[in-house]
Amino acid sequence: MIFFALFCYFALTVAALAIFLFPSFRDRVLRATISLSTATAVFLIKFGYRFGLVSEASFQLVRDGGLGVRTFAVRHRYLLLSGMGLLVVPVMLSVAFGTGRVLFFDDWATTGDPKIEALLKGEQLVPPPALPPEIFATAEVEQVRPLTKEGSRDWAVLDADFRNRLLLVYKIMKEKHGYDLALLEGYRSPERQAKLAALGNTVTLAKANQSYHQYGLAADNAFFRNGKLVISERDPWAMEGYRLYGEVAESVGLVWGGRWSFKDYGHVEYRKPGFKLPRD
Repeated sequence: MIFFALFCYFALTVAALAIFLFPSFRDRVLRATISLSTATAVFLIKFGYRFGLVSEASFQLVRDGGLGVRTFAVRHRYLLLSGMGLLVVPVMLSVAFGTGRVLFFDDWATTGDPKIEALLKGEQLVPPPALPPEIFATAEVEQVRPLTKEGSRDWAVLDADFRNRLLLVYKIMKEKHGYDLALLEGYRSPERQAKLAALGNTVTLAKANQSYHQYGLAADNAFFRNGKLVISERDPWAMEGYRLYGEVAESVGLVWGGRWSFKDYGHVEYRKPGFKLPRD
């Protein structure tokens, strides 16, 4: 793709230099462009006239007006070429420097959503500091989420795109809503998935290799307050946080487990384009 873009940039650059440096070539290009556009317009009107879609008066007007347009364009060719240059040059520079966006028109290209803009700009966020292991091994945590202490909380093994989206959720939840999030578990091996599935459908409905966890595309998260994890759904503060967490996660393209019939409020996953989760 990049070679094609470079070839197009080179061809456009050579053509632009030829147009501005050689008047005879410039005139031929301009006349050819005008003739082609005029012929196309006449052909379309003629086609419409033949099938009764355009009146005879309209057909005559377009055919006769074509000569006037051609004369006007030739007479003002320098002005028209300058205008074309103002439109083409930013695009060529954008292709040449690989920005992926048209120079000088960034305000037009923005989505208006700072969350999505951060993703588009490739903002690299840093995972939060690791919490002490004992925080994940309390009786309260074990009661709500069995075997959490054995889970992987290594951000590095998560899919890069998913990791960046999830970190953006962390950032927004902290800065906008005042909630600190903690990663309970990210990547999960097939063996651990099978072990959790054996505990019953109140823990997980997915068997080994049937969860996005096995592919680094899912994570379970909870809130962290006053040195403790807050997971219980009976806590009004936590439930309001889960609601906001779900909204933020969905706004950056993640799927939230709180929408499922089997409610999993702390779970988010990324349905990565081109990836299909095995179901056998």
